[in-house]
Amino acid sequence: MNIIEFTLLVWVSSLLAGFVGSLTGLGGGIIITPVLTLALGVDIRYAIGATLVSVIATSSGAAAAYVREGFSNIRIGMFLEIATTLGAVTGALFATKISTGTISMIFGLVLLYSAYASSRPRHQRAGDCQPDPLATRLKMNGSYPTPDGPKAYCAQAVPSGFSLMFGAGILSGLLGIGSGAVKVIAMDQAMGLPFKVSTTTSNFMIGVTAAASAGVYLGRGYIDPGLTMPVMLGVVVGSLVGARVLTHAKTRWLRLLFGLAIGILAIEMIYHGLTGRL
Repeated sequence: MNIIEFTLLVWVSSLLAGFVGSLTGLGGGIIITPVLTLALGVDIRYAIGATLVSVIATSSGAAAAYVREGFSNIRIGMFLEIATTLGAVTGALFATKISTGTISMIFGLVLLYSAYASSRPRHQRAGDCQPDPLATRLKMNGSYPTPDGPKAYCAQAVPSGFSLMFGAGILSGLLGIGSGAVKVIAMDQAMGLPFKVSTTTSNFMIGVTAAASAGVYLGRGYIDPGLTMPVMLGVVVGSLVGARVLTHAKTRWLRLLFGLAIGILAIEMIYHGLTGRL
């Protein structure tokens, strides 16, 4: 395979990853890293470096559209970003000291749990929503557009969500995934936010988290411009297309897409980590 074919293949893979990442709040990184390492033989640390830059691009491409449409909750995103940014720097510092096989298995286990937890419909809380006092104080409750008009929601268990976001940040720095999978689960399952609000707010947040991690990878020399450029360009285009599709997509199909995409990749990453092929 020559350099042109390789670059084109990376771009097409990134295009699809950006599309799926934009729809599900994953940021594309959770797909790009396995594709680069498993299919194209790229060292996982260089793949993570390129992925982190692509995650920033995804956030820039999709987040603006979601904010304009009224899906993203800016207050929740900025509050939780405090935890994820601190976690991202911590994870990135540990990443260069852990073997690639271990990183791969951790990545696979995170993906596997994410596929299981997020693909299950969240049980609706009975009665009127009882917001967390902290959420009320910080004005985190809001509404999002639906075909029947704006629908109100409230945030619950804010301290639990904040703690999970610190863990999401560590995973972002360690694995280069933007931690979108954990962020979506934290907001959807723990804080009780609607799934579309969770995915769009995750897209808003992942760019900041990835930027904190990318600085560490850049300093260690793990960001290759020749690899990063086609990844970034593909993800940006895919994320913009995904942002247009999400507003009309059904939540049930988004959950199934989320679970299917990362479930397959989880098995692949665990297998290759155990067999030492990375």
